[in-house]
Amino acid sequence: MMARIRAKDTKPELVIRKGLHAAGFRFRLHARSLPGSPDIVMRKHRSVVFVHGCFWHGHRDCKNFRLPKTRPEFWSAKIAANRARDKSVEAALVNDGWRVLIVWECATRSIYVDSLIETITAWLQGAETSAELSSSGMSFGQSGVRNQV
Repeated sequence: MMARIRAKDTKPELVIRKGLHAAGFRFRLHARSLPGSPDIVMRKHRSVVFVHGCFWHGHRDCKNFRLPKTRPEFWSAKIAANRARDKSVEAALVNDGWRVLIVWECATRSIYVDSLIETITAWLQGAETSAELSSSGMSFGQSGVRNQV
């Protein structure tokens, strides 16, 4: 089952890439030279964007995330490991001087594309080191210490 899940070029990722490109941003995809191979890399802005699926990355308080009833121990451990990896990758990138934006899948479903791109653009032009964008809005700060705006 998991072999069928795409790691690259997912619908939420394509929505964001298309919008950013239309807004005039140029970027590289899946830079293997950086920790975590970010989905979108904008060297000019020294920024990276990860587009996380709410299920696979365990988005807390999200209607799209629900632990499966079959093999809950396996899924709980898998998603916890994904969260831990995401946190360490974000910390490594910030320590290397990169700005990190995490866009959750639910944001691409519930926010109009134009508003989504405007929010991402505002973050790119701002000074915040790291942020998350979900259906409930933008929050700033590193994983585990985010401030909701």
